[in-house]
Amino acid sequence: MAFQQQPFYNPRIPFTGAIHGGLQEGKTITVSGRVLPGADRFAVNLQCGSKPNADIALHVNPRYDSGPAVVVTNTLQRGSWGVEERKPNSHLPSGSPFNLVITVTQHAFQLSVNGIHLMNYGHRIPFHRVDTISVSGTVEVSAITFQNPMVRISVLNPVLMGGGVHSGINVVLCCPAQPAFPSQPAFGAAVAFPAHSAYPSGPAFPPQPGFPAQPGFIPAAPVVPYRSVISGGLRPGRTITIQGTVLPTATRFNVNLSHPTGIALHYNPRFSENTVVRNTKTREQWGSEERGGMPFHRGQPFSLTICCESHHFRMVVNGMQAHTYAHRFTALHAVNTLEIDGDITLTSVVV
Repeated sequence: MAFQQQPFYNPRIPFTGAIHGGLQEGKTITVSGRVLPGADRFAVNLQCGSKPNADIALHVNPRYDSGPAVVVTNTLQRGSWGVEERKPNSHLPSGSPFNLVITVTQHAFQLSVNGIHLMNYGHRIPFHRVDTISVSGTVEVSAITFQNPMVRISVLNPVLMGGGVHSGINVVLCCPAQPAFPSQPAFGAAVAFPAHSAYPSGPAFPPQPGFPAQPGFIPAAPVVPYRSVISGGLRPGRTITIQGTVLPTATRFNVNLSHPTGIALHYNPRFSENTVVRNTKTREQWGSEERGGMPFHRGQPFSLTICCESHHFRMVVNGMQAHTYAHRFTALHAVNTLEIDGDITLTSVVV
């Protein structure tokens, strides 16, 4: 199994960090944080090296200071910016939390914000050259997490066919392209912009440690069973992102969004039944189950984002929408606890 890179937690901005092993098809990078109130712009870059003059394969640059808010994407090659691609910035309002997911596919970066597809950005530089991520501007970041593409290798035991014994090996490489949510770009890197360009001028930012308080220290991963407070409760637009790995012998695990008198959302993948159960509990009484779909796999890493929307929860697994669940408990502000338990290990939880 490929090495799973540890997340960068609470990096000091501007930040530059290595992407261990570079990029491959199916790899995802999630940047979780908050746009600062009164923000003018920020950027996430996927770069070819950490030097100030490094090429930038993907520059994602939300701007709030030049008329209607937009997200600008571009590429920097040999010191020159290419043609900008622009999208309205309706999912990254100033002062709000966000999850930006960048998925590498053969022909493009797929970009999504809070589980909503933003755009595909076609490769202008071969993605295998990328080995660095940087973040700069008026933003704070709680975590930058990485998920490698899934690789499955199955060996077929000798089988009887037509009276003879035949043996063979079947190797399946599974690198999900996640078409439902085209690539989310990384935001603008910390580089010196040419004076004649539309980008802000200024000195290049040197690499910053991922853990400023204790450089080189990797904080312990969250422990199962896991419990945390959802500060301020839920509201439409709020997201929760959980990354981890399903145990090879897993039977089930569950994620609960709870309130003082019950559970608003019980999300329960059951591997023995090959289904995901969704339900609500009110004063010790369970409602009717909703069942179907199994996007998780024993022994494989996963990324689960739960998006709270006006009328339902939306569950995005590995960049693809997996389920929706209509609100049965509508006092969303009272949903104040996240609980995770079962046959998984956790890499990161962003609430």
